[in-house]
Amino acid sequence: MRAVGVITEYNPLHNGHVYQLQQAKALTGADCTVVVMSGNWLQRGEPAILDKWTRAQLALQTGADLVIELPVFYAMQPAHLFAQGGVRLLAELGCESLVFGAEHPDLDFSQLMAAFPSGREAFKQFNATYATLFNAALKTATGQALTKANDMLGFCYYVANQRLGAPMRLIPMQRLGSDHNDTAIQGDQFASGTAIRQAALAGNWDQVERVVPAETLAQLKSNRLVSWADFWPHLQYQLLTTTVDRSGQYDQMAEGLEYRMQDMVQNASNFEDFLAQVKSKRYTYTRLQRVAAAALLQLTTTEVQTAQARPYLRVLGFSATGQQYLHQVKKSLTMPLYTKINKDLRLHELALDYRAGRVYELINQQHQDLYRRPWRFTDNLG
Repeated sequence: MRAVGVITEYNPLHNGHVYQLQQAKALTGADCTVVVMSGNWLQRGEPAILDKWTRAQLALQTGADLVIELPVFYAMQPAHLFAQGGVRLLAELGCESLVFGAEHPDLDFSQLMAAFPSGREAFKQFNATYATLFNAALKTATGQALTKANDMLGFCYYVANQRLGAPMRLIPMQRLGSDHNDTAIQGDQFASGTAIRQAALAGNWDQVERVVPAETLAQLKSNRLVSWADFWPHLQYQLLTTTVDRSGQYDQMAEGLEYRMQDMVQNASNFEDFLAQVKSKRYTYTRLQRVAAAALLQLTTTEVQTAQARPYLRVLGFSATGQQYLHQVKKSLTMPLYTKINKDLRLHELALDYRAGRVYELINQQHQDLYRRPWRFTDNLG
């Protein structure tokens, strides 16, 4: 069997994602579609609107064959590390190709990668946010800047794949519909995840229904929807009661940001107000959200970097095809493969994901790791 990979968040799964799953097999002729999906905390430093098990179920119902969780120590990182984690897991599973959406799929990502100076040394001459640093260095080296989120992520996939010895063929495809950050549902078939989340949280179901599969609509209407607002009291308590020395150890905290965050949390009225007070030209809102999430989950830089050196494969669900593919590649895996969590795993190998899940449970009220086994698409998923 041959497999194609997709790296995603499905926050929530919408019509554009269904189209991508369909095209992934059509473009590659693969027998099995492997999805590496972020868990309950996402790349932009925010909680998923639906938990990882619900989103994995939706993926299986709409075309995925095997769903693997992208661990929190990769999922909640800047684009280059997010991409590194996803590509590493897909390559480990023997995927021959990776299909990803891009605003400009006709870009020569390979050429851009070859011309771009590698390593963080290229950024030291600049004094701005990471995205600005990246594009300034890229523009200097190649004459081309990547200003769209999925184009930049695609570039990072190419870099990650190259560093692994190019085990996969990368296939960009045109991203359909609204821009990644559009906040309103304007079309009758495709919309951004941002717009869909806002409409769902507001209960505008007539709008949501136009741009998501029926299965997603049903889950959004029947589940407790989660947002940063739910966690604000917990974050506020965390920052008010910890020390500056401790908060300075949180992942992606840098350059005295811990002092600013602990000062501004004193009088902030909500999460949005807090971010607005902390915001400066040096940091994007996304970076600040990731730092806030790390503070909430008490993820330290040392913990994250240690965990990144010991990645694993956590199975969230599979179809009959996915189960067959797992059986085919299982003996060649060099990473641990987990289908359930026990006491030893939650204290050691899966400790960070377990912690992230327990915090998410404060709002979701559903077990995220203990007592959970992978979905089997043959088990009456709908």
